[in-house]
Amino acid sequence: MVKMSLDPVQVMSGQVKELKVAPSSNGDSRGSWEEKEEFSQDHLGLTTKPKPVTGRRARKVEGGIFFPKPENAVTIAVSSRVLFRTETEQKVFEQKGVEEYLRYQIEHENEPFAPGPAFPFVKALEAVNTRLRELYPQSEELFDIVLVTYNHAHVGIRLINTINHHNLFIERFCMTGGASPIGYLKAWHTNLYLSADADKVREALAEGIAAATMFMPEKLTEVSESQLRVAFDGDAVLFSDESERIFKAHGLDKFFEHERENEDTLLDHGPLKGFLEALGKLQKKFYAKGQRLDCPIRTFLVTARSAASSGIRALKTLRAWGLEIDEALFLAGAPKGPMLEKIRPHIYFDDQMFHVEGAAEMGTIAAHVPYGIAQKHQKVSKKNTTVAK
Repeated sequence: MVKMSLDPVQVMSGQVKELKVAPSSNGDSRGSWEEKEEFSQDHLGLTTKPKPVTGRRARKVEGGIFFPKPENAVTIAVSSRVLFRTETEQKVFEQKGVEEYLRYQIEHENEPFAPGPAFPFVKALEAVNTRLRELYPQSEELFDIVLVTYNHAHVGIRLINTINHHNLFIERFCMTGGASPIGYLKAWHTNLYLSADADKVREALAEGIAAATMFMPEKLTEVSESQLRVAFDGDAVLFSDESERIFKAHGLDKFFEHERENEDTLLDHGPLKGFLEALGKLQKKFYAKGQRLDCPIRTFLVTARSAASSGIRALKTLRAWGLEIDEALFLAGAPKGPMLEKIRPHIYFDDQMFHVEGAAEMGTIAAHVPYGIAQKHQKVSKKNTTVAK
């Protein structure tokens, strides 16, 4: 039996302490949200109905269609179980086994899956691509989305039908039939991997791939369809966990002293620094066309650090890296949920489940980055246990 990440709906209502599930038929474990039954596109927080994608990333050349080379694009690998909802199919497998599961998928292959927690994020990526294609018709520097699934190839038809139904432009699939996808992620030059499987996320992080486990909030805040908004925690996400280790071992006063003494010493990079760099690279393409104030990508730093006592080192590090954050919020330990509710990001990354919970309670789609010393000191709220197995 495999212990997996918890359903935030159950977490927030205090219904469960720990969830144990069997591996699914496709080698993946149940997702973070998969106990919730009803879910529709209307509840995704989109301000209006998604429109058909008009700015296709492929460009026609002699003899067919050209797609960006993985090394030129910003590649986002998304698990089928965070892009879509597959709870019913999971129950079929658990109750009736793999053969009945495959039969069920084939019998229902013309019935599209409902959108999952990564759906608004992917729609926003495609909106950015539309703008990039308008400005740079021949460029391969744009988002390339790869659908990653442990499913058998038989399920591919239903996934393709679902993608077409929702007007998504995803041409690249990785269907592993139960095998680990990590080697394929490296071959795709993946910049970010989003999954419902915390084990595979840890495996990806260990291989140097930016990755996070996605969670579905109990309620959802409306998000923009025209501007991609991505929020990051600082320590153990963009930066290393060096300073957090000082805090965990010696307390707040020693942490402040350490930051003052090392104000001009750059922090080491964290697991998602490369993804922020990739976003910045695309932002600069809009700036070059005079569209800084109308850029369809906006980034946020939302950190528990204090501004005066420990924020300067973080800002100096970002500047030395050549990275720009559009907005920086130093909360000095205040709850992050209310701030994220105002920001309305498509996704928020944090290394601590305590903050992921707080974001989810306020309607933000949050993703856990299981990296650094905090994984050994996870705070367990009255409503939740940690995401770890």
